[in-house]
Amino acid sequence: MSISPDGIFAALPSTTRGQPTPLSADSKGERLAYASNKSIFLRSIDDPAVSTQYTQHTANTTVAKFSPSGFYCASGDASGIVRVWDCSPNGSGATKGEYSIINGRINDIAWDGDSQRIIAVGDGKQRYGHCVTADSGNTVGEISGHSAQVNAVSIRQQRPIRAATAGDDKNLVFYQGPPFKFSDIPGRGNHTNFIYGVGFSPDGTHLVSIGGDKKIYLYDGKTGAVKNEIVDSGEGHTGSIFVKIWDVEAGKVKHTWSLGDAGDVPTQQVGVVWPKRADGLVISLSLSGELNYLQESSSKPTKILSGHQKNVTALTASSSDSKPTLWTGSAEGRVCSWDAAAGTAEAIDGDGHTNIISGLAATSADKHPRIYSVGWDDTLRTVDASAKTFTGSSTKLSSQPKALTCTSDSLVVVAQLESVIVYRDGEEDGELPLKSTPTALSAHKTTVAIGSSDSSLRLFTVAPGRAPKQSAVVEQVSATPITSLAFSEDGSQLAAGTQSGKIYVYKISSGITGAITGSASLELVTDRWSAHTGKVTSIAWNAAGTGAVSGSLDTNIHVWSLKEPGKRVKATNAHKEGVNGIAWVGDVVYSTGADAAVKKWSVAI
Repeated sequence: MSISPDGIFAALPSTTRGQPTPLSADSKGERLAYASNKSIFLRSIDDPAVSTQYTQHTANTTVAKFSPSGFYCASGDASGIVRVWDCSPNGSGATKGEYSIINGRINDIAWDGDSQRIIAVGDGKQRYGHCVTADSGNTVGEISGHSAQVNAVSIRQQRPIRAATAGDDKNLVFYQGPPFKFSDIPGRGNHTNFIYGVGFSPDGTHLVSIGGDKKIYLYDGKTGAVKNEIVDSGEGHTGSIFVKIWDVEAGKVKHTWSLGDAGDVPTQQVGVVWPKRADGLVISLSLSGELNYLQESSSKPTKILSGHQKNVTALTASSSDSKPTLWTGSAEGRVCSWDAAAGTAEAIDGDGHTNIISGLAATSADKHPRIYSVGWDDTLRTVDASAKTFTGSSTKLSSQPKALTCTSDSLVVVAQLESVIVYRDGEEDGELPLKSTPTALSAHKTTVAIGSSDSSLRLFTVAPGRAPKQSAVVEQVSATPITSLAFSEDGSQLAAGTQSGKIYVYKISSGITGAITGSASLELVTDRWSAHTGKVTSIAWNAAGTGAVSGSLDTNIHVWSLKEPGKRVKATNAHKEGVNGIAWVGDVVYSTGADAAVKKWSVAI
């Protein structure tokens, strides 16, 4: 048995409304770096399905910046820690240094041209930033002159080295160095609102500042002296859903991209980066986390990278014309479809969920494929898998849904707090009687398995318009609740994962064909699939039914075999803060977790 990583479909950047989100591109214009939850993702610009993940931060990350050499990355988090680590394409990702900069959120980081010094700024209590060497953390100056949090920092890449910071006190502070020391506050009072961005031009000639007052000021890059305000009364910024290129010398807008409709909050722009590339590509960031690829030849994005920003809480797979598609739902209520081969995502349009997605299930109908979803907004919704849009119809549930599955007759079975309800075309079609709270569901053809909080396991046969009938039961599988269920592909075996991290495999002797009058028996095959140290959240069988993979809140993925039940292999820290979903598609295993990423694994049993 073996398991090895085969790819990462990266999470989207974390964003906050009304707050800038830094993006960084390497010196070759090949990779993009950004912060997402407690991870840092380095993502190929040309092939976004290729990415790497850094997971050593223990607090929510806020910023990541490539060094000019491209060999190291500096990243900061909400606790004021900055980490410097190896980000070379074939590097190990090892941490080179960890430095406590401030006792608060890191808002921005800048490298000097020698890749030796960094300045990190943010919202501290005793200070708003600090200057240190990248390799040892030794002090090489101080950040002073501010009376409120600092939002942005930039270092001139040429000698003489200069630096500039800007923040909520509406001031831009200019520094000379190294060691960096206060020089001046040029243009004091020019900005009338928070300053959100500051940057030196690549040749060091100019320095620019931008703020919430929609003003842009130009300074001399060497002395810090104010040159002028860049104003274009006809084409300047009037809102936040635009990206513009400015001609600095002429003070005029050269090109404008409009994203979304006026007043559309998710498409508000909160970040932008201009990679050093021959094609002039600009990448902007929407509040929704989507990355927009912009070219001057078009007024609209040429490509939009979608995905998830928060914990991916649900996963299922479907296949059309032998083309596998992954479907994921997350804590922000977003549902996405993924081209499993290409690693690209598309957000589902339409009237969707407003809260955590707690379950997804795919129908087996070929003519009208459907994906069903349930969420903590207490609704059952339907996605047209072909059009990749919500159908608009929703069914109000009586309580918060715990799990979801779908039979071969396209009956939708939803586990709620006090019952399991069967729905047909959005209408209630039956109820499965239980003595305890249902916690997990799985279906094969017309047989539905239900796990409960009292650790009971029950099989029911269901059919349209007929009362569900119990065909088998295990009154107590273990001492802890059942948290995950999965039928093997032929329906002859059933795996049950528990709160304690143990998995039990049962053989179903008969009745799996779905005959309403049939009966079945559950015979324990093995109880030795026991290695997880946290709740088992998901299980998926291989096509042959000889083994399975499982994911858990302990962050690990385990590979199991029925032939040798006492043995297993594992992928440690597969998803930071827990694995939530597992799907076995063909010869490939896909997983999702709290890091908002989708990961691809090569598994052999």
